[in-house]
Amino acid sequence: MLDAVRVIVTGSAGFIGSHLVDALVAAGARVTCMVRYNSSSSVGNLAFLPAERLAEVSIAAGNIEDSDFVLRAVEGHDIVLHLAALIAIPYSYAAPRSYVRTNVEGTLNVLEAVRRVGTKRLVVTSTSEVYGTARYAPIDEDHALQGQSPYSASKIGADKIAEAYFRSFDTPVVTLRPFNTYGPRQSARAFIPTIISQALTQDHVKLGAVTPLRDMTFVTDTVKGFLLAATTPGIEGCTINLGNGEAHSVGAFARRILALMGKDLPIRHDGTRERPAGSEVMKLVSNNTKARDLLGWTPSTSLDEGLRATINFIERHQHLYRAETYTV
Repeated sequence: MLDAVRVIVTGSAGFIGSHLVDALVAAGARVTCMVRYNSSSSVGNLAFLPAERLAEVSIAAGNIEDSDFVLRAVEGHDIVLHLAALIAIPYSYAAPRSYVRTNVEGTLNVLEAVRRVGTKRLVVTSTSEVYGTARYAPIDEDHALQGQSPYSASKIGADKIAEAYFRSFDTPVVTLRPFNTYGPRQSARAFIPTIISQALTQDHVKLGAVTPLRDMTFVTDTVKGFLLAATTPGIEGCTINLGNGEAHSVGAFARRILALMGKDLPIRHDGTRERPAGSEVMKLVSNNTKARDLLGWTPSTSLDEGLRATINFIERHQHLYRAETYTV
């Protein structure tokens, strides 16, 4: 289905993006990886790909905020998978304008490039954070959007621009809303790697709020959803949740991880890790009926299986994590 198809992935050096590139190359796609230009020529998490797969991709280094660069990079591709974004919620309190420039204007640049060159399919990456705290659960795609952080507000803006381009110009866009994705290569900005890295090196685990409920999806299941969204006919204009449909508290995840690691460590509260009270999203749990009906997508990785894979990765790459430091 993807054999010899020309695909460009923005945000390909990131956590989900690198796993997506790996799956695309394995499926036979001709892949271009759009990465943020840097003086060291780092390709981020793409470095974890097998050398033979990394050798098969093309690298386009630049900035998603540069519309000329984006247009040149997108031209000649059949499918665009747009994952480039600023995602750290705590940093969005410190630098909200950066989130608008990257997440809103960057998405606009991709949409305009796709419209101008006639790309066959664009998949835009949203987030469950656009829903804010659940008004009802499980959350379906008709749930109200609530900007409870500058990050979520910027993603709502990106979603709405994508919707406008579909309605105004028939741009062939599909919007995916992954609920919390976890797995190998995820950075310490996320709470699961934070718990694991602390448990490996510290005598206690520091967390902020432990009562928020999160619906976690293993990264390979999320990637499967992207591949289906890229290739399923007749879904242009749709917004689709990707989530397990089961939520647990942050504290419950911590206890489960510690049990899997064979660690008996205290969990201590650290107020510096909490969001402002009105910004905390207390409950996220997905209604994934639409993903099942339109894409034939269902997650297949059990929570313990996914957590073990994540633990094993962090054990092997402890140098990537500074457990003693709170990473914003």
